Amino acid sequence: MAARSGKRSARSTARKHRAIQRQIARADRHAAASTPRAMQAGARLYPEPPMPAQHLAKPGQEAAIDPRPMYDAPFYRGSGKLHDRVALITGGDSGIGRAVAVLFAREGADVAIVYLSEHADAEVTKKAVESEGRRCIAISGDVAKRRFCEAAVKRTVQELGRLDVLVNNAAFQLHTNEIEDLTDKHFDTTLQTNLYGMFYLCRAAIPHLRKGSAIINTGSVTGIHGSRHLLDYSLTKGGIHAFTRSLAGHLIDRGIRVNTVAPGPVWTPLNPADKEAEDVSEFGAKTPMGRPAQPEEIAPAYVFLASPQCSSYITGEILPIIGGY
Repeated sequence: MAARSGKRSARSTARKHRAIQRQIARADRHAAASTPRAMQAGARLYPEPPMPAQHLAKPGQEAAIDPRPMYDAPFYRGSGKLHDRVALITGGDSGIGRAVAVLFAREGADVAIVYLSEHADAEVTKKAVESEGRRCIAISGDVAKRRFCEAAVKRTVQELGRLDVLVNNAAFQLHTNEIEDLTDKHFDTTLQTNLYGMFYLCRAAIPHLRKGSAIINTGSVTGIHGSRHLLDYSLTKGGIHAFTRSLAGHLIDRGIRVNTVAPGPVWTPLNPADKEAEDVSEFGAKTPMGRPAQPEEIAPAYVFLASPQCSSYITGEILPIIGGY
C-alpha cells in the first residue's frame, strides 16, 4: 500500500516538474521573440546601438559624430559645489572633458580646457562654459610635452587667478589586432600621452594646489579587465589607477585628494577615431545596459570627486562607471 502511494506521489511530482518546465519554455520562447532594449534610466532617452557606421580621422572632431554626443545635461541643477574654484581639464574640447567643463561651470567654477588641435570643438566648449556665466580659456597643445604642460598650468594660474582642480582626461587610443602590429612609435605615443602627460601636469600643478584641492584622473574599464585589442591603452589605464592610489597617499599631508573615474564605453570621438566603421555601429551593445554612456552621464562623478562638500573623505579611489558589468 505504501509503495503504491509512493509511486502516485512520485508521478504527481514529475507532472508538476514538467508543468514548470513547460511554463519556462513558453517564457523562453516569448523572450526570444521579443526585441531586447537597452536600459534607459536617465532624465532623457539616450541613443542605442546600432549607431550609424562611421570612422573618424584622428584626433577626431566631435562635430563629425552622428549622433552628436550629449554633454549639456539640461536636467542637472547646479548648487555651488565648486563656487569660485578654478579647474584645468585636459581633453576638454569634447567628450567627457566637455561635459565635465560644463558641469563644473554650472557648479560655479572657472575652467581652462587643454586640447590638441580640435579648435572648432574647443570653441563650442568655451562658449558652453561661458553660457553658464563662468570664465573659460582654451589652450592648444600636446600633453606629451613637458614644457607645454608646465606652460598650460602657468597660464591657467595667471589668467584665472588660482588652480583648485586638475582633471587629467586627455588620451590616445588605437587598437591592434596582433601584438606584432604594435610598433614602438605607437606604443610610445600611447604611453607619452596617457602617462607622461598625466605625470607632467600633476607635477606642474601640485605646487599651486592647496588644502581641499582635488586631482581627478580618467581611467578605464580596460585598466580593470584588460582588452585584447588595446594592449598599450589598457596598460596605461592600469598605470593611471596605480598612480592614483600612490599619489593619493603621497598628498595626504597636503590635504589634496586624488581619485580616478574609470568609464566603460562612452560615446565620444575617441572610439570612432579608433574602431572600424562597422565596429562603431555596435559600440556599447555588449554592456549589460546594452548601450554606451553619453558624456553627461559620466560628468557628475567628476563633480562629486572635485567637490569637498561631497567627497572630503574620499581619496585614492577608482570609481568604475561601466554600465552594469
